[in-house]
Amino acid sequence: MRVPLVAANWKMHKTAREARAYLERLLALVPREPKVELAVLPSFPLLPEAARALRGSPVRLGAQNVHPEPAGAYTGEVSVSQLAELGVRYVLCGHSERRKLFGEDDGFIGRKVRAVAGAGLAPVLCVGETLEERKAGRAWEVVARQLAGGLAHLDEPGALVVAYEPVWAIGTGVPAHPADAQEMAARIRAWLRERFGPPGEAVRIQYGGSVKPENAREFLRLPDLDGALVGGASLDPDAFWAIAQAAER
Repeated sequence: MRVPLVAANWKMHKTAREARAYLERLLALVPREPKVELAVLPSFPLLPEAARALRGSPVRLGAQNVHPEPAGAYTGEVSVSQLAELGVRYVLCGHSERRKLFGEDDGFIGRKVRAVAGAGLAPVLCVGETLEERKAGRAWEVVARQLAGGLAHLDEPGALVVAYEPVWAIGTGVPAHPADAQEMAARIRAWLRERFGPPGEAVRIQYGGSVKPENAREFLRLPDLDGALVGGASLDPDAFWAIAQAAER
């Protein structure tokens, strides 16, 4: 059985003081053996603080981004080895905001996935279509292209996670319909099985489009969705834990 993974993407929010208060509250809510896997993905400056707070807890640490090169003259970037040293487990690769705002293409994202997986960490490949692409009937074409490019260098899935982000639902408060999310997740799973064989069945697929406590159960009980990549709602520890509970199986 695939254990659901519910991850809190804080994006560019919270100070160190706020992070400490958040994690203290979250760890007071989470039992020692939760029925789902939880991860918190702070911004880079907060990773050491979060690593200290989460040490010995059941909550995993994640990072929002990484550079594919192991070292070099890449001002402002962070390497996989630097993340690994801090105890990071999950690393986002190709989040829709990185694609749109920072011009990351499928080839560059594929190199990130290779670097993360090569270091023994778990890449979370983000895929998803815009509203214009969906209206034009190109949703699957776009997602299939992103999967092919993002996983071009991966011979086996290992700890890979795929996060389906209907881009038009992120930050809008208007999620995709559960039927739409399940249809896309099922197509992604079929693609993974074709690409990797039976191991592709074990890859977890998250939903990442305006998940809130009020709608989480609709999405997280779908057969091909295995958790959520949560944005705005994850900034409140109580709301994040409520979403995680909705994913319990």
